[in-house]
Amino acid sequence: MNRIKALITDSLHSLYSPGELKQLTLIIAEEVLGIPATDVYLGKDIDLSAEKQQLLAELLKRLTDSEPIQYVLGKAEFFRHTFSVAPGVLIPRPETEELVDLILRDNKGNPSILDIGTGTGCIAISLSKARPEAYVEAWDVSPLALHIARKNNDELQASVRFEEVDVLSPREVVPSFDLIVSNPPYIKEKEKEEMADNVLRWEPELALFVPDTDPLLFYRSIAELALNALKPGGKLYFEINQWHGAEVVSLLNSLGYCEVELLKDLFKNDRIVTAKHPAYDNR
Repeated sequence: MNRIKALITDSLHSLYSPGELKQLTLIIAEEVLGIPATDVYLGKDIDLSAEKQQLLAELLKRLTDSEPIQYVLGKAEFFRHTFSVAPGVLIPRPETEELVDLILRDNKGNPSILDIGTGTGCIAISLSKARPEAYVEAWDVSPLALHIARKNNDELQASVRFEEVDVLSPREVVPSFDLIVSNPPYIKEKEKEEMADNVLRWEPELALFVPDTDPLLFYRSIAELALNALKPGGKLYFEINQWHGAEVVSLLNSLGYCEVELLKDLFKNDRIVTAKHPAYDNR
């Protein structure tokens, strides 16, 4: 076994599955050490400079402390774009790419879009890049998240407008948007004990958790706000906790939304709920 591969495996085997270790080794070799991954897996003799040996040692120390590789590298891939990330902002997830893809397939032209709880800006920026002429606005309550989202917006040359907004506080909104999308906090506090350290210890609780007593807290607030913020017939898109799909559907039906649908992700888990705003004269 190549020495670099052996060192990574020996350091991290208790924390990661074999598949995850293989992927981490590829990332570390290519993006940190500047070594072709094929050289590592073909067992080629590789001599690291003292500087790169120190870099590898520091990286492995951070990874053994359960810090996510995305925070170590300062970036994460999402919808064919590279986003800056840092502790204090949620790392974009692959399943959220399905939400972006669905929105783009459902909506042609240049709709006006509001992304609530934007985090890194991954949803809003990806939509803006795909629909350059569309108006895209994004809200978050976290100044740190907004700082990173604005940085991503500049680096990726998107045109999203960002605002610091607490969606749980009442706010007057005019019907300005063709669609509203949100991937809000939806993990119940009691689910913490089932979560991996690299999420629980490093990613922001503000972006992850809701009270056990009110798991629909953000969905309710956003859906009620959207009754005024969406244009008649506008669309609402939620990423959801897979265990509360039916409850989110029931909530939206109770508020008068039409064509409410519960959709599964690639892993066959309930993941997305979509709905259409009722016309104002029918509310």
